[in-house]
Amino acid sequence: MESVPVRCPACRRDHAYITPVYPCPCGSPTAPPLMRGAPAVLITHRTWNDDWVSVRCHSCGRRDQWPHPELCCPCGAVLRIPVRPVATRGTTAPSTTSATAGSPGPSHIPLPPTAAHPRPTFRPLVIRTARDAVDTAALYLQWLGFRHVVQPETRPGSRIDLRAAGLIAQVDATTRPTVLRDVECLWLNALNASVAGVLFSLAGYTDEARSRADGLAVPLFTLDLTGTPQPVNGPADELVSVGPRPPAPGA
Repeated sequence: MESVPVRCPACRRDHAYITPVYPCPCGSPTAPPLMRGAPAVLITHRTWNDDWVSVRCHSCGRRDQWPHPELCCPCGAVLRIPVRPVATRGTTAPSTTSATAGSPGPSHIPLPPTAAHPRPTFRPLVIRTARDAVDTAALYLQWLGFRHVVQPETRPGSRIDLRAAGLIAQVDATTRPTVLRDVECLWLNALNASVAGVLFSLAGYTDEARSRADGLAVPLFTLDLTGTPQPVNGPADELVSVGPRPPAPGA
């Protein structure tokens, strides 16, 4: 897989970014061609058009739309990685790739080295809609070890998207960073139900939201369009490492 150096324009931290690989319908692994040396772009506002990029398969020449490569910096910034544009020559018409039953998925998320118990590799779900974001979060929570993860038929006024044994979760699939109020509302709902609360966000979090989540021990995860959840605070790292805590006696 191709790796390029990326510097965060917000905190100046250097990263080694590895290109995500997707399966073309022909079966060949396909990856967006990154532009070496081009600076990463800080994402402050999302649009669906900017979140997708054309990628041509080197094996069959097919051109499809794939999620634009992104990187979540530990400082909280979400960076868009520049991609070389696809040449317009050729006769293959652009098409939109969709997930089909039995087709291979994108590259797997490696198990953190601090994980207490081995897990099977997590297979991401490419996010194209808000429903996809909720489905991805549900799959990830099951991968972490939560049992009976379910989605309410209608979203309640508390904005809870997912429930599991000992857990409630909210998925913010909007194009704006998740704010302080969302963290506090989730924490209060979890406290009232005597369960843990987890937040997933497609656009990241404000500094106030991250600081409050750290103080309340609320795990925060970001989602990118490849369907790859990433922990962004200490409670989330701990959840990935040790998994769900056993329920209290009588719970």
